[in-house]
Amino acid sequence: MIFLKLFRESFLFAFDSLRQNKLRTLLSLLGVTIGIFTIIAVFSAVDTLRDNLQKSVNKLGSNSVYVEKWPWTSDGEYPWWKFMQRPVAKLRDFNELQRRSQTAEAISYEIGIDNRTIKFGSNTVDGAQVDACTQDHNKTWNFDFQDGRYFTEMESQTGAPVTIIGNDIAENLFPGGTAVGKKIKVMGRYVTIIGVFAKEGKDMLGISADKEVLLPLNFAHNIVDVQNERYRPSIVVRGKAGIPIVDVKGEIKGLMRSIRSLRPNEDDNFALNESTMLSDQLDIVFKIINVAGLIIGMFSILVGGFGIANIMFVSVKERTNIIGIQKSLGAKNYFILLQFLIESIILCLMGGLIGLLMVYGGTFVVKWAADVTIVLYMKNIIIGIGTSVGIGIISGIVPAWFASKLDPVEAIRSN
Repeated sequence: MIFLKLFRESFLFAFDSLRQNKLRTLLSLLGVTIGIFTIIAVFSAVDTLRDNLQKSVNKLGSNSVYVEKWPWTSDGEYPWWKFMQRPVAKLRDFNELQRRSQTAEAISYEIGIDNRTIKFGSNTVDGAQVDACTQDHNKTWNFDFQDGRYFTEMESQTGAPVTIIGNDIAENLFPGGTAVGKKIKVMGRYVTIIGVFAKEGKDMLGISADKEVLLPLNFAHNIVDVQNERYRPSIVVRGKAGIPIVDVKGEIKGLMRSIRSLRPNEDDNFALNESTMLSDQLDIVFKIINVAGLIIGMFSILVGGFGIANIMFVSVKERTNIIGIQKSLGAKNYFILLQFLIESIILCLMGGLIGLLMVYGGTFVVKWAADVTIVLYMKNIIIGIGTSVGIGIISGIVPAWFASKLDPVEAIRSN
């Protein structure tokens, strides 16, 4: 009951102080508000980017290894002149890996032919990404269907003139209609649509099947040289469930060195990439952004903290007579201390809540302006509230202690 009474009186004092000294209080709260806003905005932005990155990694597969010519990242120096001399992934590599691998759940050979224009009647889609793959593509990548199905094994082996298209292509070529069963012309050949990928939207890594036209590799083999470097051939190996990616990668490395007859003293002439390489590199960037946002926010909060402390000293000075009267009536030191400390915390909470409301409003602005959903997690709200309370305690403890030690007689006599 004493705490509730203290809380009520402190809230009334804080409200009265805000009402009587609007400009002074507003300027003092500004530092806390900006600090909380900066910290929570940066944390929320980083969390959103990390979530989007994880979605991209999930598409690539967390247990997949990509056998390619070029490495995706480098620990230090990037000797591109050496990588340039490497051969691209060949069908022979793919066939041998399929035959020898014991840790692979699925292996696919994939190429990206290029951006092409796709037409159906009077409707046209520019910039469609035409890709070709072997049968296991649906096991090495994660995707969903809006309509239709995947290639059958017979269609893949015979190079049947069939295709799976992205959602954007389906909507633009067949507005309001069904795409499955229709024929479109791709690279001078007519192919039948057997499936439509579910809408994905572009992610952080720019990976999206929305404008993709996927063909069986054996069909593309009749049109282009699928082993040509310009089509960026790659072998994707999905490890078996329960087998660590390190073991899968180790086996693939040994097999590839054997397939390409590399001597023990020769360097690898291939790269083994995995999705975690990208997420690890971006995590480093995220940590730097977090630290930078924290430092900027803490400077703003520090300024705000001094402002709150100044308000509390002024408040103690203005209410010295009241403190003297309270003490003469039997009020204990801790009663006076808690009274001012709670007032300081409430003032800081007001600044923190304003900052959180600004972040919350900003999520709608970003969604409207850039069509990006910023997620405000509960942990970030707790960080904001906790930081506000902490600043309130730190800023108010000295003025509150000073008020609690006032001599009641001297306090009553003061003007």
